[in-house]
Amino acid sequence: MRAVIQRVTRCRVTVGGDVSGEIGPGILVLLGVSKTDAESAADYLVEKIVGLRIFEDAEGKMNLSLQDVSGAVLVVSQFTLYGDVRRGRRPSFDAAARPEEAKRLYQYFVEKVRAAGLRCETGQFQAMMEVELVNSGPVTILLDSEKVF
Repeated sequence: MRAVIQRVTRCRVTVGGDVSGEIGPGILVLLGVSKTDAESAADYLVEKIVGLRIFEDAEGKMNLSLQDVSGAVLVVSQFTLYGDVRRGRRPSFDAAARPEEAKRLYQYFVEKVRAAGLRCETGQFQAMMEVELVNSGPVTILLDSEKVF
């Protein structure tokens, strides 16, 4: 499972012009699911994200987590995180999970974030979405449950 984490002052996702999810200060999570992922991958990423100290303390140092700042989370499914362009110019998505399994693990991930006591908004799975965000910092972190980076 892969995630692109962006610290935001605000962000929202729309589907067909309608707002699907919107938050103020917090993080945007672009989430990709591979065909080898299981709940343990989601558990690992949720634990990492919830405790990630990327918010500034009184001294301006990144020492605070989402829970510390009462931040919110917007999770958007993004299978293209498993796009492989090592050969040719057209991405191969062979490593991405099939839609049914990806949706199940995406929903599992969202429920785990909510169970951690955080407000969690979402995009719409398998929809063409527009994501608007104001990246604070900018701060962008890449996470992979297989720890390849």
